[in-house]
Amino acid sequence: MSDPAPATPRHAASLLVLRPTHSGPEVLMGLRGAGHKFMPNRLVFPGGAVDPADHAAPAASPLPAHVRRRLEVSADASLAHALGIAAARELLEETGLSLGAPPHLAPLDYLSRAVTPPVSPIRFDARFFVVDAEAVSGTLAGSGELEDLRWFGVNEALALDLVNATRGVLTKLLEWLAMSPQERTSRTTTPAMLSRVWHEE
Repeated sequence: MSDPAPATPRHAASLLVLRPTHSGPEVLMGLRGAGHKFMPNRLVFPGGAVDPADHAAPAASPLPAHVRRRLEVSADASLAHALGIAAARELLEETGLSLGAPPHLAPLDYLSRAVTPPVSPIRFDARFFVVDAEAVSGTLAGSGELEDLRWFGVNEALALDLVNATRGVLTKLLEWLAMSPQERTSRTTTPAMLSRVWHEE
């Protein structure tokens, strides 16, 4: 008997909300509950799967041109927009923080992409965005989907037991933080983890 075909990855978006502190940058993260089928009891960024409605959902401002260009290496224009909308929607649902209604996508930058390995029964093709905490509003609360939702120092988070993709994204975040704003907007490739290996696409 042949092995079953790998599950098709669902498109997903996660958002790294950053805030500066005197001891270094912090990122908003939470623990997925034990009842989750995908990555239970794991520290993650707010995010989730793209919904069909995200493709047509309005935005108060579009994704920046340099972000769209890199997203469209692996996504068409409709999906690129939907990924930005999904990032904003999941942020509101899981943390209570908002990019506006409809959301402003202009403050988002595209950090990296990671695809769940084929051996996993549940797979996502996830794009990770970054936004400054000054661009969001609201009170940190959320739906309870993420437990222990709080600000983590980047190095504090890296010292914890993280899945490879999350650790890799935080490492890419440190590289992004070391860039100037001009270097960020002039990037032509994006780090992507496929089959557990990072490369540029």
